[in-house]
Amino acid sequence: MVLQSFQVDAFTDRIFSGNPAAVIFLEEKISDLLLRNIARENMVPETAFVMPTGNGTYSLRWFTPDIEIDLCGHATLASAHILFTWYKIKEEEIHFETLSGSIIVRKEGDTYLMNLPLREAQKSALPEEIYDSLSIKPKEVYKARDYMLIYANQEEIEMIEISRSVFDEINIDPGGVVITAPGKDCDFVSRFFTPQATILEDPVTGSAHCTLAPYWAARLGKERMIARQLSKRGGVIDCSIQEGRVIIRGKAVIYSKSEIYI
Repeated sequence: MVLQSFQVDAFTDRIFSGNPAAVIFLEEKISDLLLRNIARENMVPETAFVMPTGNGTYSLRWFTPDIEIDLCGHATLASAHILFTWYKIKEEEIHFETLSGSIIVRKEGDTYLMNLPLREAQKSALPEEIYDSLSIKPKEVYKARDYMLIYANQEEIEMIEISRSVFDEINIDPGGVVITAPGKDCDFVSRFFTPQATILEDPVTGSAHCTLAPYWAARLGKERMIARQLSKRGGVIDCSIQEGRVIIRGKAVIYSKSEIYI
């Protein structure tokens, strides 16, 4: 079996920035064990597996090097970029069927608009392991799929350190942990961490903005916002709330194309 594979940098217009994703096209289903092994071999934050369904839509699944996840924004963006630019599909929109339901991606010039589920967070307590691992403690804590920790300013987001030995002691699945604060030259900033994961800090996390966007929209009184994720690679996320959904706009660029021999 020979599989077509691409590596794409998402939420950026230049390579070596944004968030890298592998995009692999399947002509038929293969085992979950093989999908996990491929993702582990790729060792990028997420590997997307795309397969036509036969009715004009595409099945889309996302795997980290460790597990399958229920939603991934940057790998969705990367998959749409390959379909529109490399395979030159004629449709104006792409419909992906995923674990989080139907996701529509539309192309406008060199920018993609992803229609993602809104995941509003509720006030929450923070597990002791996460709290103790943080060099700077949050002002407020919320929880949707991921914990969302609110900080006073961008400097705290830039300076915070995670004690991984403590962070990884947690014995429940907390999802991820996103830390956020008002931005200096944007509406808000964030960073994203996952306990017990091969890759601790995610470069740019589209799915986290399904929770960040509604929080900051309510706090700032804005429908559309520009956010920055302050990882080493960094990325810009243009997000808005429309009809109970989160619309995330972003760009992507192909880094490489290869073939996988199974």
